[in-house]
Amino acid sequence: MLTTQEYAATSTATSTQVYDVVIMGAGFAGNCQARHLLLNIPGIKIALVDPRPPERSEKDLKVGESLVEIGAMFLYKELKLHEYLIDHHTPKYGLTYHWPKDTGQTKRMDNYHHIWVNGSPNLESFHINRAKFERDLLKMNQEMGATFYNGRVTDIDLSTGEELHTVTVKCDRSKLQLLGKHLVDGAGRRFLLGKKTNTLIFDDENIRGINTGSAWLRVKNIDAKILDPGYQPNVQCANRYYTTHHWMGYGHWVWTIPIAKESKDLSIGIVHHKNAIPAKDINTLEKFKEFLKANHAIVAELIEGGEIVDFHYLPRIAHMSKQMISEDNWYVLGDAGHMFDPFYSPNLVIVSLAVESVTEVIRAKLAGETDAVKKAQMYNQLLVHYQLRYLHLYQKHEKQLGHASVMSWRIYLENMFWFGIFIPMYVGKWFLNFEFIEQFTKSSDYIVLGKKYNLLDDFYGQFDELVDRDINVGLMDYTRADQLIFGYGPEKSVEVNDAFYNTKFELSRWNIYDSLKVTFFFMAVFYLKLRFKGFGIRGVLAPRSLFGFFRLLFEAAYCAIGEQIYLLKTRNISSNTVIENMRKEFEEYRYEPKLQPWRSN
Repeated sequence: MLTTQEYAATSTATSTQVYDVVIMGAGFAGNCQARHLLLNIPGIKIALVDPRPPERSEKDLKVGESLVEIGAMFLYKELKLHEYLIDHHTPKYGLTYHWPKDTGQTKRMDNYHHIWVNGSPNLESFHINRAKFERDLLKMNQEMGATFYNGRVTDIDLSTGEELHTVTVKCDRSKLQLLGKHLVDGAGRRFLLGKKTNTLIFDDENIRGINTGSAWLRVKNIDAKILDPGYQPNVQCANRYYTTHHWMGYGHWVWTIPIAKESKDLSIGIVHHKNAIPAKDINTLEKFKEFLKANHAIVAELIEGGEIVDFHYLPRIAHMSKQMISEDNWYVLGDAGHMFDPFYSPNLVIVSLAVESVTEVIRAKLAGETDAVKKAQMYNQLLVHYQLRYLHLYQKHEKQLGHASVMSWRIYLENMFWFGIFIPMYVGKWFLNFEFIEQFTKSSDYIVLGKKYNLLDDFYGQFDELVDRDINVGLMDYTRADQLIFGYGPEKSVEVNDAFYNTKFELSRWNIYDSLKVTFFFMAVFYLKLRFKGFGIRGVLAPRSLFGFFRLLFEAAYCAIGEQIYLLKTRNISSNTVIENMRKEFEEYRYEPKLQPWRSN
């Protein structure tokens, strides 16, 4: 393995190396991409470039510690890191949400209205210490054969077609030129490729008016009993300290995330909408602490009782990319291409889909497959539209976040999408299926992009109206299954389909059309319940309501037709080839009522 010191000792002149893939940035995205390539393309030659040394410090801690189901499954299913996560990072028992009953009284848990998780989630997840994770994964990648250059990228010469890209790297006294067949930007907010290709979008109009900033810190040795005073057998099966806590308020939300077991390290941060909370009022440690004392005193107590490790302020969060996968063999991952709001951890989810897509494009191109260019086009199309769907989830947050009733309905709705569509799409690898990508992107007009009508604008417009009229439509708890009909709940939707029970994890084995059908049907029920609770029987019978309700039923029926076509096409395909082979092998089984000899005399 070549180190910076070895280069510096041998030469101060420019040295040139050729690689299959050059990855700029050895953070979460870059390291995940490297490991996925190494696991799936034998003999691939990879270079990782990062100005930070391999031994990461507390300065390298960053936002994005909470994994949601897709990000977690990606790490332990695709990157084979399950044991590592269990041994070195904290478990995660879902998401909890808290709204003050009285904004002037926030010192104790019982001062808040809550949406609690009751126990371990159906799909295992974790919180991660980003500095530790990136350090350990970089070491694993080096041990698998990747070359790490501890240097700074000073220039990029992009090529077209199948020509080599050139990356100039300054390492101590030496200058390197790395030639790569494929070039990946995982270097975060340096935007190395985004600036070079002019593909970044920052303006408010094109990111749905999202104008947010974020302050965050880490604190050690906190008193965990502040968040969970102890076991309560009537209401919980797990320690609630290990959930991702969301403390909600007007124009903001605050997170508390446990990122270390022994030392009880906690990540605490805020996302604030600057039209409600100006940056100048919260952009220093003292201002942030004063804000918490006034608005979430229980969180301020966590800080006061511990040892502050660091503090950061990011004045602008939201941005996205016009392109993430290029036919000219360059790719953009993670913060280098997109960020909206850490609510729901979207970046780690999109990274998971992008890494698998990029690996498949690189594998196909290195193998000279005829559909390699089409894969680049289709997977880019899917990722760009996936960005747009996430982007629309964060519109109109500033007015709704602090309204416990309305926001609980919104969280319930968005979890219907998550468990009913996004998780099945990921587990079944439908995001790699050309036919499904075309259907998924076309549906964007109905879900998020339609100018005359789209589903999210309809719902979010109703939520705004309820906030303006200060109507209490009750608390919808997305963790429960007793609020609609037939025992449905968002988290249970992954159980309705038998994919998990029958290990339908291979490409396109999960019946995604069944998941879509069920989700749209219950969304129609949800729609009617919202109209009745918020606007009465007249609201239910209004033409707008009937249109929304029957449009959702139409989508459910359309997906039911798609399901029948899917079932017809897959009628002779096994759910899981490993299980099928095991059952065939077992047909030859015969019981032998004897033991093999084991004594030597």
